Amino acid sequence: MRAPLSVSAVAHAAIIGLLLALPAVAPRPPKLDLSHAVEVVFAPPPAPAPPQPAVAPPPPPPPPQAVEQPPAPPAVQAEAPPPPPKPAPKPRPKPAPQAVERPPEMPLPLPTATVPAAPPAPQVAALPPQAPAISADYRATLSGWLESHKHYPEAARQRGEEGRAVLRFRVDRTGRVLDYAVVSSTGFADLDAAVESMMRGATMPPFPPGMTAPEIEVSVAIRFGLTR
Repeated sequence: MRAPLSVSAVAHAAIIGLLLALPAVAPRPPKLDLSHAVEVVFAPPPAPAPPQPAVAPPPPPPPPQAVEQPPAPPAVQAEAPPPPPKPAPKPRPKPAPQAVERPPEMPLPLPTATVPAAPPAPQVAALPPQAPAISADYRATLSGWLESHKHYPEAARQRGEEGRAVLRFRVDRTGRVLDYAVVSSTGFADLDAAVESMMRGATMPPFPPGMTAPEIEVSVAIRFGLTR
C-alpha cells in the first residue's frame, strides 16, 4: 500500500511543478490604427440670409385746406327817437354835379389747385455680396495643412471618444488666420480643445496668384474616429 501512495504523491508533485513552470500568458489589448484617425472634410459655407423686402414709406399727408369763415351778422343798432322837426331852410342854389371817381376794381384771387404729391420712387433691395471663390488647388493645400497639423489627444483616444466638429475660420492673403470658431462641437471637451489648439496662432499657406480676394472664409468638418 505504501508503494502506490508514494508513486501517486510523486506524480501529483510533478504535475504541479510543470504548471508552475509554465509562463503566465495575459490577454493583450487590441491594437488601434491611428494612421487615419482624423479626417478633414470641407463643409459648405452657411447660406446667406434672405433679403428683407423693402418697405416703401407712407405717402405724406395732403396739405390742410383753408376753411372759409361765414361773415359775421351785422350788429343790431337800437333805434333812436326821431328828432324834433326843424324849420325849413331857405333854398340855396344847387352846385354843379361832379363826377364821382370809383376806386379801381381789384382782381379776384384765382383759386389755387392742389397739386397731388408724386408717388415715392420704388426702392430696390440690395443683393447680398457673393463669397469669394476658392480654387481647387488651394482647397487641396488647406486640406494638406490641416492633415499635417491635426492631433488626436491621447487621453481621449484611451477613453474611446469619437466625434465630428465643424470649424469655421477666416484667413488673409498671406495665410494669417484672422479668427476661428468651433460652430459644431464633437461632444467632448478634449477633442474640441485639440481643434482650437491647432488654429491658435496658426499661419496657413498664402493664396495662389489666381485668387485675388483679400481674405476668405472657410468651413471644414474634422472627424475624430478610431479604427479597431
